[in-house]
Amino acid sequence: MTADAAIAARLDRVRDRIVSAGGDVAGITVVAVTKGFGAQQVAAAIEVGLRDVGENYAQELRGKVSTLDAATDAAVRWHFIGRLQTNKVRSIAADVALWQTVDRPELAAEIAKRAHHAEVLIQVNTSGEAQKGGCAPDQAADLVARCRDLGLVVRGLMCVGPEGPPDESRAAFHSLASLADGLGLRERSMGMTDDLEVAVREGSTMVRVGTALFGSRPASEGAHR
Repeated sequence: MTADAAIAARLDRVRDRIVSAGGDVAGITVVAVTKGFGAQQVAAAIEVGLRDVGENYAQELRGKVSTLDAATDAAVRWHFIGRLQTNKVRSIAADVALWQTVDRPELAAEIAKRAHHAEVLIQVNTSGEAQKGGCAPDQAADLVARCRDLGLVVRGLMCVGPEGPPDESRAAFHSLASLADGLGLRERSMGMTDDLEVAVREGSTMVRVGTALFGSRPASEGAHR
């Protein structure tokens, strides 16, 4: 089986999981997380019909952009899904279509400076874990307002579920969906390979999956499964 065929088969399984969880595949965006994989996996994802590709590291994103041919890169809608230092924004501002991890006013201001009217998601720490990125839930409304004041387009909210069994993510996902409802925001980026069913049941509109599409990544690479 070719690499493209293998990814196509895995994508079918991801979509089957979404449907089994009660989701509508037409309304839920699958973001292919290529952290730790090469540019060839990005090209293969585009070949099987995926457009949205997520990267965790600025340097890795830039390396893939520089490696892909122009036609393939033009087809990619790059999402930045990792924790981001303000000094890294400039290097990827021309490439990122959706900044998923805006969690503080300083980062929002830098993105607005480098990418006028950029589309963003506000990352919210709904699990309460100190090691997780994201603003506190009670700070989300103020951060949404600040982003809009800066000219950014706030599409919705994002969170990362807690470590542990998938069902332990339910409360965090439910909290994010409720917060998005209260703020009148449509997009809820929540759910990865291990917990996407729980996320879909709680109202996810965007799931971020890597190993479910590409197989195991190198052992040195961490989360965003």
